[in-house]
Amino acid sequence: MPFISTKVNLALSREKEICLKEKLGKAIAILPGKTEQFLMLDFEDNCRLYFGGSGENPLAYIEVKIFGTAKKEFLEKLTAEICNILNQELSIAPNHIYVKYEEVAHWGWNGTNF
Repeated sequence: MPFISTKVNLALSREKEICLKEKLGKAIAILPGKTEQFLMLDFEDNCRLYFGGSGENPLAYIEVKIFGTAKKEFLEKLTAEICNILNQELSIAPNHIYVKYEEVAHWGWNGTNF
């Protein structure tokens, strides 16, 4: 039950959004037991983001929420892949990307909780 929310200070074309959706869908499998089948994504473009007092550079803030826990080594691999995807597709430098993880103990879906 992963959820990835992506906020960028750039405009996203529909084509770029689809490309990001596909690549993040593959990347989530880095975390054991997580698949695109249950991945929900959210994209927000043209956000007012500032880093180091400036909003001039392309920036991204990513939140990854997962049901349960994941080992640090897998989270580090996913962070690297997310940064790689955003750098390749949107030319956002990895040092201008924040990735926040949240491990959730209770998650509801389809009228029930896990």
